[in-house]
Amino acid sequence: MDQMTPYFVYIILCEGDNFYTGYTKNVKSRFRMHVNGNGARFTKMHKPKDLVYVEEFASRSEAMKREKRIKRLTHAQKAKMARSYAKTVKTTRKRRKG
Repeated sequence: MDQMTPYFVYIILCEGDNFYTGYTKNVKSRFRMHVNGNGARFTKMHKPKDLVYVEEFASRSEAMKREKRIKRLTHAQKAKMARSYAKTVKTTRKRRKG
């Protein structure tokens, strides 16, 4: 059953220019939990500002491995991922409109 439901790794930009990385089945719902103070201890202390990166995986184990790798990255590397993702999302939205 784990194989059928996709999992997502996400990065949230928080106040103080901090990043929080996690994984979930439902990004929108999980982000809302973080914003409402019910997501994680870190996001209670560093209020979430924006969802800046999302990546989909076929299984929970793949998502967990990717989350671990991202957590080991430097702040600059995570910021680069977020900028690249933002460009990709903008391009995709433009294509859908046109």
